[in-house]
Amino acid sequence: MKYTMSVSPDFSPKHIAGWYIFNTWLQVQLSHPIHLRLYDNFQVQRDAIEADEIDIIYASPFDAAMLIRNKGFLAIAKPKDKPDETIIATSIDSSIENIESLSSPIKIAKTDDPEVNMIGMIMLEPASLTSENTHSSIVDTQVLVAKQLFQNQADIGFFLKESYDDLSDFIKRQLRILVSSQIHIITHSLLISPRIQALHHNIQTTLLNMQNLPKGQGVLESMNISAWEEQTQEDAEFMIDLMNTLQD
Repeated sequence: MKYTMSVSPDFSPKHIAGWYIFNTWLQVQLSHPIHLRLYDNFQVQRDAIEADEIDIIYASPFDAAMLIRNKGFLAIAKPKDKPDETIIATSIDSSIENIESLSSPIKIAKTDDPEVNMIGMIMLEPASLTSENTHSSIVDTQVLVAKQLFQNQADIGFFLKESYDDLSDFIKRQLRILVSSQIHIITHSLLISPRIQALHHNIQTTLLNMQNLPKGQGVLESMNISAWEEQTQEDAEFMIDLMNTLQD
């Protein structure tokens, strides 16, 4: 039986090759064929999830909630010391100095990443800005978010911090960070479908020991992950509850 693995669409394009290498490496460790399928956006990936086409997924925190509570996915691991944080940035030439100085109307450049957009809007609350008194421009990638800013097509942009850090120095020199979240608990998760729950222990043991296995450390580096650490179902449920609290 061939399994299908997918990765949250918000991962940095710089690490596409790393995920393909990881997919090949994991196949060897598990002695099972695994097909890596990447999707251009969250909605297309969610359609595949609803159609039960995905067995293993490196999921965003927002999608982890749906996968665990609606589809019965099981938590396996999370990247070590790699919490998800959101950055709000503007053009280096902008007159905007801080969040409190913002006032409606403003235009926000962002991708369709629900986690980043939720946290970004929370960080705009000190300026009394909401979805009702702001305008959003949805683009496909975080590079295009940056482009909207330095071409003066948007006032501020929302970024996943990891993706912002991976932008080229040329792009980052044209941007200025206004604020970064410091939640620390929210993170991407590697989850498996209940269809392959018999492999839970095998997959988890393999990932938690990955840096000590042949070629494992090099594969981790290609993915920009230092190591995996265990994520229990209780850990995942706590994170989901926190996400729900932030949304209320």
